[in-house]
Amino acid sequence: MARSAFFLACFIFAFLSFSAEAEVVKHTFKVSNIVVRRLCKNKTITAVNGQYPGPTIEAHEGDSVAIHVINESPYNITIHWHGIFQRMSPWADGPNFITQCPIRPGNSYTYRFNVIGQEGTLWWHAHVSVLRATVYGALIIHPRVGGVGFPFPKPYKEETILLGEWWKADVVGLQNKALASGGAFNISDAFTINGRPGDLYRCSNKHTHKVEVEQGKTYLLRIINAALNSQFFFKIANHRLTVVGADATYTTPFSTDVITIAPGQTIDALLHANAPPANYYMAAIAYASAPPSVSPFDNTTTVATVTYKHSSSSPPLMPALPAFNDTPTAHHFYSNLTALRPNSVPLQIDQHMFIAFGLGLTPCSANQPLCQGRALSASMNNISFSFPTTVSMLEAHFRRIRGVYTKDFPNRPLVAYDFSNPSVNNVGSFQLTDKGTKVKRLKFNSTVEMVLQNTAVLAAENHPLHLHGYNFYVVAQGFGNYKKKEAVKKYNLVNPQERNTIAVPVGGWAVIRFRADNPGIWIMHCHLDGHLSLGLAMALEVGNGPTPSTTVPPPPPDYPQC
Repeated sequence: MARSAFFLACFIFAFLSFSAEAEVVKHTFKVSNIVVRRLCKNKTITAVNGQYPGPTIEAHEGDSVAIHVINESPYNITIHWHGIFQRMSPWADGPNFITQCPIRPGNSYTYRFNVIGQEGTLWWHAHVSVLRATVYGALIIHPRVGGVGFPFPKPYKEETILLGEWWKADVVGLQNKALASGGAFNISDAFTINGRPGDLYRCSNKHTHKVEVEQGKTYLLRIINAALNSQFFFKIANHRLTVVGADATYTTPFSTDVITIAPGQTIDALLHANAPPANYYMAAIAYASAPPSVSPFDNTTTVATVTYKHSSSSPPLMPALPAFNDTPTAHHFYSNLTALRPNSVPLQIDQHMFIAFGLGLTPCSANQPLCQGRALSASMNNISFSFPTTVSMLEAHFRRIRGVYTKDFPNRPLVAYDFSNPSVNNVGSFQLTDKGTKVKRLKFNSTVEMVLQNTAVLAAENHPLHLHGYNFYVVAQGFGNYKKKEAVKKYNLVNPQERNTIAVPVGGWAVIRFRADNPGIWIMHCHLDGHLSLGLAMALEVGNGPTPSTTVPPPPPDYPQC
């Protein structure tokens, strides 16, 4: 108790000292069910403060944030602050049974964290079940008050663009059916921009987001992919965009007419209103990297209007959009972003990991009454992640509770094979996965290189992998099997893009590096929600450092109990 009290006192002192110099951004989130009308039909959804999408959180770099979440919904809930490092506040990260037990109906929890060393666009979302289909919103970090500001000319205005998905049916029911049958989650019925499908869908003329611009002005678009299971191509008719940020890090300005964005990712882009005054559609369609016969997708189009002030009421002009499976366009965008300035890429590596990941099969379990023989699963190094059910992994780590997880996540696949070759499906044993709750243990401040190898088991697909608690450097990416001698020649160790979510190329690989200087338990998972529920995840256990300021503090007094 004395040791815990000492660390708690140090943490409180540090928090109060920090707060004395910064603003405290406070919000109350009331999570409840509301009725909204989309696609000609009323539907009950779970939302925050009666808003869909939820409220925008705005803070400046250097601020602290306190969000009091009151659960008035019929479901367990947690909120994840996607991309926030949560240094010395891992209890506020939010993934269910990883860093906390859920907030049960009728209960509450206050998430407290500091915003240090980050500027740009992030977001927040539910991290329980599929509730993030409607429980999400933007988290915008402005430059520090009195600081240097943007590293580009200040835009005239800012506009947040939240890309999402909509189902006519209840998403929780759809997930329960998929889990019970061992099959795939149903595709969405529509895509949305700021919660609105746009006027290309039935009954949606009044549900079209509108952006008004003035000729000659520049606008900062904060684009967020909040969809459950879809990557997007995003375009605005007759306009080019200049990408200046990704995942709340600044990038070298990159001019493009199309943006590719995976679930979990954010892009900051400048829109220069220099087209003839008129009405233009901004549009988003799915980037579907897997064959539709294997992985069906929503092939509809969501739109919003960009309307020039004082222009006529002519019909909006539609952009020419890529083909749904235009992987070269997607890869060109994903692979051409670089950091604005040289960054501190680890050059000497302590831990090398090779992670082969993708879909697979597992025997039906007792809680899958509609399953016949084998169920869909997903895995990393053949381990299909199982979430604990009685205590969070972080609490087990902090209190040294045994039996919750094991520390033997493999550094490499147990069996090497031709990972990206579809012929692997001719050998049934490659499709089978093992269940487990395993972590990779890392020493504090150790440097890590991960080779993320996509596999063709069942279906090759572009998977967006999100690492909690960290940004990482994307030093290289490519197609086929990773071959070290060839790949190393492509490594960018000077100014690689820095991200929290990497869209690993379909049938390909990516290499990321980071320094494990944030103690705690951190999950890494596919941000296609249907794949997370199938087990496409693993976790890192990062040890404490040598000082109180590098040691996980005790959980807060209102920490949810299981």
